[in-house]
Amino acid sequence: MTAERHVCGTKIIAYNGCDERLDRVCAQYFDISRSSAQILIDDGSILLNDKAAAKSARPKPGDIITLNSRESIPLNVTPESIPLDILYEDDDLIVINKPKGMVVHPAPGHYNGTLVNALLYHCKGGLSGINGVMRPGILHRIDKDTSGVLVAAKTDAAHNSLANQIAAHTANRIYHAIAHGVLHQDITIDKPIGRSTADRKKMAVTLSGRRAITHVRVLAQFAKRTHIECRLETGRTHQIRVHLASINHPLLGDGVYGRPDGIDGGQVLHAKALSFTHPVTGQRLTFDTNLPDGFRFILKNS
Repeated sequence: MTAERHVCGTKIIAYNGCDERLDRVCAQYFDISRSSAQILIDDGSILLNDKAAAKSARPKPGDIITLNSRESIPLNVTPESIPLDILYEDDDLIVINKPKGMVVHPAPGHYNGTLVNALLYHCKGGLSGINGVMRPGILHRIDKDTSGVLVAAKTDAAHNSLANQIAAHTANRIYHAIAHGVLHQDITIDKPIGRSTADRKKMAVTLSGRRAITHVRVLAQFAKRTHIECRLETGRTHQIRVHLASINHPLLGDGVYGRPDGIDGGQVLHAKALSFTHPVTGQRLTFDTNLPDGFRFILKNS
């Protein structure tokens, strides 16, 4: 059984330390791992002066840091025998076609059944440790209800190479989605995205956010919907969902950023293709996946 560290309830500290990152401060003061602190910050369970903050924020003396957690945080992640749709694998990396409904890495409310649990079992623990024990090998993530292709690193060297490619926009990520309404032309959405001030668990277009760019191409138009391709130039949390909602074309099934539409199972969004340069061989690799059955059913009936 996996050991747990109890952090349930509410804990408040008045910071009186020196210049340190928020995740490091929380790890020290709340007696949890840095990885656990990062997850809680991302989830909005840790607030700085009653507001959501970045992991890299640096609290000042007198700042109030609040931890609100309903459950215990595991110290380790348990390997689990979960079937994986493996598109490619070698000693340096593994490429997976993630099914809709699977969480990528452990987070509050989801400490079992995640892609990380499955990867730890399949790879016998042989994953990059750069992102800590809660997110081993994970370079980029897609939402629980988003399906599609992603790559995980087995070594730190591969992790650094792939992370640099993502940061430099040389790793290409292509998504397919179905949006409400009819888009009449291709567009580029260039709007900053940050944590919502109204709801700390949501993202929003905000002037204080980080620059986010999504290139949208129209693939097919229907009476009340549009099949689109989205190419990410940046990789902000919920970027496609927030950007499409910001132009009044939210994704079908997106009950968080969209509107009730009778589509079950979350947003109709699929990470269709991914290409990058292999960190060791230098070969350019491209992976293109089929649209899931549910996605194709909606297209057929649009």
